[in-house]
Amino acid sequence: MTSSLNSVRRMRLAATGVVALVLAGVSFVAPVQAQDASTDARLKKVEKEVSALQRKVFPGGDGKYFSPEITGPAATPTPAPGQPATTPVSDMLVRLDAVEAQMARLTGQVEQNTNRIEQLEAKLAAGVPAPAPVPVDPVGSQPAGLQPTASQSNFSTMGGAQPAVVKTSSKPAELKPAVETKPVGPSNSRIDAVKAIVKPQTADAADDEYSYGFRLWEAKFYPEAEQQLKLYLEKYPKHARVSWGRNLLGRAYLDDGKPLEAAKWFVQNYQADKRGDRAPDSLLYLAISMKQMKDTKRACIALAEFSDTYAAEAAGRLKGVYDSTRNGLTCA
Repeated sequence: MTSSLNSVRRMRLAATGVVALVLAGVSFVAPVQAQDASTDARLKKVEKEVSALQRKVFPGGDGKYFSPEITGPAATPTPAPGQPATTPVSDMLVRLDAVEAQMARLTGQVEQNTNRIEQLEAKLAAGVPAPAPVPVDPVGSQPAGLQPTASQSNFSTMGGAQPAVVKTSSKPAELKPAVETKPVGPSNSRIDAVKAIVKPQTADAADDEYSYGFRLWEAKFYPEAEQQLKLYLEKYPKHARVSWGRNLLGRAYLDDGKPLEAAKWFVQNYQADKRGDRAPDSLLYLAISMKQMKDTKRACIALAEFSDTYAAEAAGRLKGVYDSTRNGLTCA
């Protein structure tokens, strides 16, 4: 009886071992077969890509075009858990990834070069000449025939953008032989007159620099006043009279017949400190600069902002200048 029970037990153990081996074999073979199928598909895809690339680089004599055989990259199969870190199949997959990446780069380069060659051949066949260089104006930095309009210059002044250019002529500027000219300096009488303007000498050196610029402007030596006021602003950018200095520099340019340069300083002074001592003056004189440049729209904008922001000044200290500036302007 005991021997019969032992025989049954041994048969059950043997059957259990066979089932375990079969299950292990299935679990091992299934991922390998899946990897083999995926590898075979990718190998076939690479072969098609090589074939298509060869026909692209070395096309046949019949001039026919082949339909593309290159598709997006195939999804990389995720290895089953419990598999070894590296196997011959995984090594082959890594090599295939490298081959596919090289093929993609090579295909892109071939397509770009082919497109460029076709464009060049089309231009040569149509007889299109090479683009000629744009003639450059020997006097300024703008190309010949391209000059900014007045309104564009005004926009550059108030908005800070570079003025666009408008083509006025298609003919290149005629080059003339340069004539050597010597710069004309101030006359001796003007030099003596400027020297006669006494520079203050007080304990406040910064205020002395500003006051000297004011005296030059008051004497109508505008270029000298511009130079002096710039020197003052560079040396003492945080001085108490800096708002006065920027505004007076704009006034000097305006009186010197340079409304565009004046407008730049008026805008800068107003935007730097709207509560500055001479910020209202700069905004009002900005409108005067725009009016001199016949830019009615921006002159009206500056006047409207002046009356809204500095109502007390418009009705008080600057009322006369404000009223005279509005005369002749039709503002909405």
